Amino acid sequence: MTTAHPANGLDDVVHQRVRLGIMAITHQARQVEFGFLRETLQLTAGNLGQHLTVLEKAELIRIEKGYEGKRPRTWVTLTATGEAALRTEIAHLKQLIHQVEQADTVPADR
Repeated sequence: MTTAHPANGLDDVVHQRVRLGIMAITHQARQVEFGFLRETLQLTAGNLGQHLTVLEKAELIRIEKGYEGKRPRTWVTLTATGEAALRTEIAHLKQLIHQVEQADTVPADR
């Protein structure tokens, strides 16, 4: 019986470097402002906006627009679906890391 490789479980929407970063930061902060994400991930506003659109269409994040004083703000939060997707992605990454580490402990002369 062959078991599926952990890499097969990685979600292309979540796993992309920037989107995984957005989701991880948002998970930690619970709610994060667009400018903070842009600066932290070192992205242009347009690039960040495109990634947020992908995540929003997949219903992994919720975007709220409003004002802080007179300044327009965009806030990002993870949805319950987004939280579950992030946890699943992390679980698959842990399995992948475990397999790599186990392979490192096998003698080279086998």
